Amino acid sequence: MDNGPEFISKKLDDWSKENKVTLVFIQPGQPTQNAFIERCNGSIRRELLNAYVFKTLNEVRTMAEEWMYDYNFQLPHQALNFKTPMDLLEET
Repeated sequence: MDNGPEFISKKLDDWSKENKVTLVFIQPGQPTQNAFIERCNGSIRRELLNAYVFKTLNEVRTMAEEWMYDYNFQLPHQALNFKTPMDLLEET
């Protein structure tokens, strides 16, 4: 059986309807509407999901929490003038 995007989309659509979740799609021709989340997804995939082999869901949760803490408190971001997000919040 082919597990192509059309089948995944159908499953997601069915799941969202069953769970009363509204899917909001970007407008055609407006890819920048999704730039922030695409950047975030890329970072998570590169720095966390592709970097480890997980054996349990709890392992994923633990590593995700550690990654999120490092991302927000430890790692300076070029876009924030080499400050962490928390450093920037403390300045305001």
